Amino acid sequence: MNESLARLQQRRSVPARWLAAPGPSPAEIDTLLTVAARVPDHGKLIPWRFIMIEGEGRHRLGDALARAFKADQPDADAEKVDAERGRFTHAPLVVAVVSRVTPHVKIPDWEQILSAGAVCMNLLNAATAMGYGAVWLTGWAAFDRRVLDALGLSPEERIAGFIHIGTATENPTDRARPELADIVTRF
Repeated sequence: MNESLARLQQRRSVPARWLAAPGPSPAEIDTLLTVAARVPDHGKLIPWRFIMIEGEGRHRLGDALARAFKADQPDADAEKVDAERGRFTHAPLVVAVVSRVTPHVKIPDWEQILSAGAVCMNLLNAATAMGYGAVWLTGWAAFDRRVLDALGLSPEERIAGFIHIGTATENPTDRARPELADIVTRF
């Protein structure tokens, strides 16, 4: 088996709280995004884009989350508000993959949304290939209009995923995977 297949067979999500510095260098980030963008894209519509959340930006986003959370949960204790504030501060890099559907007579919305999902998966695989830990998350923040506005998303855009990337401080155990006999049929 070649090295690429061996890496893909070992890929697993690393919890965001287990991701720390160092993160990818600027050159590595360019490579990660270049690989992420090499996905099927019927009609070359590019139905996705990236928002880089790193450095102080992680804290600014955390402040936006804390404000939204506190507005919805006014009785929440300081510990819960601080947990929301810190949601994006563990990994040194979080890439928000933004899905944007362009109405098209020949290219269904579904294909464009799947293309954004493929971007997320390519980004995870590229991070794994570089030796970084990574995880694809959404959570309430991906669906909250106040957070989306803070990130600069238009009303037509959605978050396909927040990809947290960094150096794993712990290695997760593998989870049970489905048996092929349970998920494969032949036609």
